[in-house]
Amino acid sequence: MLEEGQYAPMHFHWFKMEDIINRGGGTLLIRVYNAASDDSFAADDVKVLKDGREYIEPAGTQLRLVPGESITIYPHLYHDFEVEPDSGAVLIGEVSMCNDDARDNRFYEPISRFPVIEEDEPAYRLLCNEYPPGVEVNGTNV
Repeated sequence: MLEEGQYAPMHFHWFKMEDIINRGGGTLLIRVYNAASDDSFAADDVKVLKDGREYIEPAGTQLRLVPGESITIYPHLYHDFEVEPDSGAVLIGEVSMCNDDARDNRFYEPISRFPVIEEDEPAYRLLCNEYPPGVEVNGTNV
């Protein structure tokens, strides 16, 4: 679910190919660039495969997906997501190859895997990186 005002940052995958589907709600906006050999934005045109139709768009084009439409994202294709203002939240579906989040995502602006959270009360649920170290029993961490 992507609400108006939320943003999925610009990134590409080295190996994964995925289909992004607007499953309902507002209009999904996806900006696309090819990745250059140094992982910057390439200036060349982008091959777009939207709902089975292949065509070419200039680098940096922001594509519109209304409910029911989909786009195929190839490896090395930078993409981001946001919602068109005043169109309402979007339910996004993804059908993709297996992904290794730690090794297959290249964000244009580096970000940490998990956000820093300033807690104002004890955590009710912990993230996977917040569990304390295991207790040692007979020389083994458990």
